[in-house]
Amino acid sequence: MDFDTPPVEPISLIQSWLDLAIEAEYPNPTTMTLATVDSDGNPSARIVLLKALDERGIVFYTNYNSRKSRAIDAHPRAALVFHWDFLTRQIVVEGAVTKITAEESDDYFASRPRASQIGAWASQQSEPVPDRATLDAAFTKYEEEYDGITIPRPPHWGGYRVSLDRVEFWLGRPFRLHDRIVYTPDEKGGWKIQRLYP
Repeated sequence: MDFDTPPVEPISLIQSWLDLAIEAEYPNPTTMTLATVDSDGNPSARIVLLKALDERGIVFYTNYNSRKSRAIDAHPRAALVFHWDFLTRQIVVEGAVTKITAEESDDYFASRPRASQIGAWASQQSEPVPDRATLDAAFTKYEEEYDGITIPRPPHWGGYRVSLDRVEFWLGRPFRLHDRIVYTPDEKGGWKIQRLYP
């Protein structure tokens, strides 16, 4: 794209770059780094998957008792980073984090493979586990419990949405003279667009 004439909003550009990564058969094109800060001010980061994108923000799913969720409870803001090295492109999103509705989480959970649904019940994410056999036994327990019936979404599992408070696009250029464009919401319901030095 020509960064001299960027689109008036960032959502279509996020989707366009995702589509490029998918069409290029880039490995795991929807992976993104999620960075949070816990109640003691300690930062942490991990990889999650983008599952939805619209004007409200970007959605990912997790265990609500996990380390990342505890950090979000303490400081409900986060940063997301998409980096496609092969395409020399990167997107950084910063924003507030909120839980999506139970209905949205139910719908997505129902679409997951059955083994992944059982895994959501079996895993006490981020908690110590004595050995692999304990996890395998928990999986077997829930596999038997829900044999032949619809698996409900665990109450401790669901989605979060990161709002688009700041969206930065980075496009690699020769000699490190990269292009950087930042979108931030303006007071009129539109977007302020700024170009940054690399």
